[in-house]
Amino acid sequence: MDGIICLTDSQRKTALEHFRYGENARISRRAHILILLDRGWSYRQIMDAMLCGSDLVADVKRCFLENSLESAIGVTQPRSLDSDLTDTICDWVVEYTPQDFGYFRTRWSCEILSEILKEQTQTSCTGETVRRWMHRLGFVWRRPRPVVGPSDPFYPDKIRQIRRLLRHLPTNEIAVFQDEVDINLNPKIGSQWMARGLQAEVETPGNNQKLYLSGSLIWTTGTLLVSEPQQRRNSDLFLAHLDELRRRLRGYSKIHVICDNASFHKSKDVRRYLENWRRRIQIHFLPAYSPETNPIERVWWHLHETITRNHRCKTMEELASLAMEWLRYNNNYYADMRNTFALAA
Repeated sequence: MDGIICLTDSQRKTALEHFRYGENARISRRAHILILLDRGWSYRQIMDAMLCGSDLVADVKRCFLENSLESAIGVTQPRSLDSDLTDTICDWVVEYTPQDFGYFRTRWSCEILSEILKEQTQTSCTGETVRRWMHRLGFVWRRPRPVVGPSDPFYPDKIRQIRRLLRHLPTNEIAVFQDEVDINLNPKIGSQWMARGLQAEVETPGNNQKLYLSGSLIWTTGTLLVSEPQQRRNSDLFLAHLDELRRRLRGYSKIHVICDNASFHKSKDVRRYLENWRRRIQIHFLPAYSPETNPIERVWWHLHETITRNHRCKTMEELASLAMEWLRYNNNYYADMRNTFALAA
């Protein structure tokens, strides 16, 4: 009978698996034709049942007889990568951008990589092939982490001085890491679980409102001290917090406040205040452009992650009350966030 072929039991099982469970419609269709040829169906019967042309049936038969089962149903083995090509792709993606090769695009895409591979190495491949290569090489497509570009040339010296202060802190003195954080009525958007194909919505107020908190993390205990929120992030907010530190830590003869290099931390009002209270308060500045050196930044991250991301508060009063309640509840559980200066503990 025209078109008859003979499959082994193993080949028949493989073809049936591709036909029944394959996610690619083209492969399932060709596997179905192969199975019908194996059962002795004629070209005309297969064409009527599958609503296809004789060319497709003939191509499936020819590929099976001349090559293999995989070739007949369209399952191709992934193209191999030699070590030189692997090193080339990794170097380009890690060390360069498309702009280094004359493109306007700032990020790599599979299509651009395939074009440059053809130009530079005479390797012809599609963008989809490059995408599979990237996964096999351990690359993933996700958002990068923003980092501050400038660096403080005196970073090692400043860190060394702060470590020395913490290591030799007298028992009648105390050190705190201070910083400010803003709370927005406009929710910070964060990832959340949602049904596939349906994008969840986060309602925004339209007109954003802000409040600012000033807090300090006590180095020895991990306790968090937070002042009442204010509407402006300026010297008044900082000085109000210093006043609160003096009241709440009055059992210590001196308070060492370790903070960042914000301009309002060095204003005339602050310098005048420190002149009056120099016996009680001393300011130490962290390296510039180095927010990761302040342990309290991790507290603020947890605040945003727990309270402000995708929140549903309708008013700023409701959001501020929720944030303050969470901070008060957790104010004694931040000792593990001091890892930046753990050697001085």
